[in-house]
Amino acid sequence: MCLGVPMQVKTIENEVALCEIDGVQREASLMMIDDVQVGDYVLIHAGFAIEKIDDNEAKLTLKALREALDMGFTAE
Repeated sequence: MCLGVPMQVKTIENEVALCEIDGVQREASLMMIDDVQVGDYVLIHAGFAIEKIDDNEAKLTLKALREALDMGFTAE
C-alpha cells in the first residue's frame, strides 16, 4: 500500500524542501513539481513531493488519516 502524506513546506534549498506535520519534519525533493513556496502543502511519498495541494484539502486529508489511526487502522 502506498500513501502520500500532506506536509507543509517550511524551507526550500536547492530543490529540497524541509516539510513538517504534527512536529515531524522530513526532507523531500521538489524535482517532480514546480512553483512550490514556503507555506504550501504538498503530498510527500518516498522522499518526493508529488503534488501541491490547497490548505483545505490538506487539512481534510490529515483529519481522515488521524481518524483512521484513532480507530486502530494498520496497513498490513
